[in-house]
Amino acid sequence: MSKDQVKASRRKFLTGATAAAAGTAALGFPMIAKAQAPIVIKMQGAWGAKDIFNEMAEEYVKRVNEMAGGRLRIDYLVAGAVVKPFEVMDATSKGVLDACHSVPVYWYGKSKVASLFGSGPINGCDAPQTMAWIYRGGGLALYNELLGKINLDVVGFFAMPMPTQPLGWFKKPIKDAKELKGLKYRTVGLAADLFQQMGAKVTQLPGGEIIPALEKGVIDAFEFNNPTSDMRFGSQDVIKNYMLGSYHQAMEFFEIAFNKKKWATIPKDLQAILQYAAEAANSANWWTAMDNYSRDLIELRDKHKVNIIRTPKSIMAEQLKAWDVLTKKLSDEDPFFAKVVESQRAWAKRVAYYMFVNEADYKLGYEHIFKTKIPA
Repeated sequence: MSKDQVKASRRKFLTGATAAAAGTAALGFPMIAKAQAPIVIKMQGAWGAKDIFNEMAEEYVKRVNEMAGGRLRIDYLVAGAVVKPFEVMDATSKGVLDACHSVPVYWYGKSKVASLFGSGPINGCDAPQTMAWIYRGGGLALYNELLGKINLDVVGFFAMPMPTQPLGWFKKPIKDAKELKGLKYRTVGLAADLFQQMGAKVTQLPGGEIIPALEKGVIDAFEFNNPTSDMRFGSQDVIKNYMLGSYHQAMEFFEIAFNKKKWATIPKDLQAILQYAAEAANSANWWTAMDNYSRDLIELRDKHKVNIIRTPKSIMAEQLKAWDVLTKKLSDEDPFFAKVVESQRAWAKRVAYYMFVNEADYKLGYEHIFKTKIPA
């Protein structure tokens, strides 16, 4: 091959390579330009800006956003940003919100069965065991059946089996169940029915409205959920007797719900992230609770001089009697209520039995190690 032929061949190769490169660039550029924006989910919580429950909601949101790799993003809003705390489920069902972080008891006005999926009285086992009923004992199917019955157009998941909720804050300690009669008391859901059965005058309020209601005399006493939330509300500044231990809200969970139409537009792999992030938050929320609730209970006791009192067993025994009456009444009125109660109790009879027979006596161990007597 002559020099002229070599040069011509090289020019042909370079021209072809340049054209190929240009073609590749032309193909690549539109792909970048047309990259899809992330799916955005507008979620509102039912929690005030300072409530630790907001931090727990954000633990869920953080996990979703990081796992979604930029393809999906939850924009989280605090209570009242779009609707009031008790309205988030309705707003999600109607598409005003894409999603909500709340508790089922906040929409129990639609059906008292809702409170059996969170904020219900004792069903025979604790919150972690009841959460296991939701995911392994048929509870989620019953929850979905309830949503269909009352036309809530959502897909929902649960996270964070909460510790037993305190009996609450009182101007003077309650030593006998008779002292509850006529007491103006704040709680929510089936707990409201329970205390009414015991003679209290119950007002149902979101957390952020509790202290103003107490200061105005609308209520005399109240419970919300835990030492951290209660302290952040400023409970210790207006009342000094804090009674722990009760059956009125023996199990509760967060409800993370999505508008069903919005949910249907989300790819399956991102749906899986939204679902399984609830399980991840389940653990993260519990760790956050244990760290904060325990520290803040000690601060209430030592810094704010709050009287930490164990609720007398006689009061809890009267709660059980009242719940027996109420359960029968509501089951007679609503066969679906009875169906859910029966499902929970069948689960509890087996699961709680195993736990009671198997578990070590941790209280005995604590008292031995720390040489500290825990109130009975």
